[in-house]
Amino acid sequence: MANLVIEQLLDEVRENVRIALAEDVGTGDITAQLIPADRQVRARVITRENATLAGTAWVDEVFRQVDSSVKVTWHAADGDRVQANQVLFELEGPARALLTGERTALNFMQTLSAVATRCQHYADMVSDLPVKLLDTRKTIPGLRLAQKYAVTCGGCHNHRIGLYDVFLIKENHITACGGIAEAVETARRIAPGKPIEVEVENLEEFAQALATSADIIMLDELSYADMREAVRINAGKVKLEASGGINDDTLRYVAETGVDFISLGILTKNIKAVDLSMRIVQG
Repeated sequence: MANLVIEQLLDEVRENVRIALAEDVGTGDITAQLIPADRQVRARVITRENATLAGTAWVDEVFRQVDSSVKVTWHAADGDRVQANQVLFELEGPARALLTGERTALNFMQTLSAVATRCQHYADMVSDLPVKLLDTRKTIPGLRLAQKYAVTCGGCHNHRIGLYDVFLIKENHITACGGIAEAVETARRIAPGKPIEVEVENLEEFAQALATSADIIMLDELSYADMREAVRINAGKVKLEASGGINDDTLRYVAETGVDFISLGILTKNIKAVDLSMRIVQG
């Protein structure tokens, strides 16, 4: 588990943008052809609401692929807290290119900023505690790495990226393998270098998982009292993660039990796009 940084994502950014432009522009932007090809303009993009920004690399790549002569000037950076009506960036170049790239660029930024803004909200709620908030695999298909990057812009952290980098042994895996110990033992044998996490639903299962070589134990929907008891019994042996139905009303209580991590699907799936607007200011 490690936080994604933009340098790791450049190929992903290019591919995300290529697919999005193909979807939107298709065989050509017929409305943009109303404008003379040599018309040069300047434009500004503002946010209409307070937000935490994410997605600058995707915006840059949109205009690079549409027309590399477009100049993008940023007035804010990923991770910045921006205020309603603040200018985020300015554009200068062919009017056709600015209008063709507008919607794709804003779609990326409004979605990724929505993730960052939600993450900032929850990170702020527990900023005085040592717990780390983690995302999950509940992401928009095709935008997992983008959303997980946005999570880090909002002050939260990445769980596993997919099914390939960390074992997460859940109830059905345990049943199919014949037990917690058997599942962990098999995981160690088939991929010795991969971290192993085991999900448990009660203190009895927790004791079984603690007796294995698991690296992390996920406490799934345990009561606050049982979480605190698990922390006491564990005494720092392995990392503990809380999960399951955690929200604004319960997050603080869970964090105060002493667990190391809290995973929240709502960081990436329960989001509302940030309201952005582009206006041509000179043409």
